Amino acid sequence: MREWVVKRRERTRHLIELGGLVVKAGLVELTDDDRAVMYGAFLATAIMLRGEQRDEALVQWRRRGKRAFENEAGTADD
Repeated sequence: MREWVVKRRERTRHLIELGGLVVKAGLVELTDDDRAVMYGAFLATAIMLRGEQRDEALVQWRRRGKRAFENEAGTADD
């Protein structure tokens, strides 16, 4: 298979996984699928990550995300 096809498929998979996180977080339902609202929230997050609170935010969000993944995995095993 050609290298560009493999790279395109990898990129497509990555984008689908990121979209899955948006759905998993409940953002689609919470915003009534308003793309402008979601994009604005992502932009606000990006601004925060460029600021002085970056490290603290990343630690907090990472912990929250890991707990959510663990809880989801625990629920799936039941």
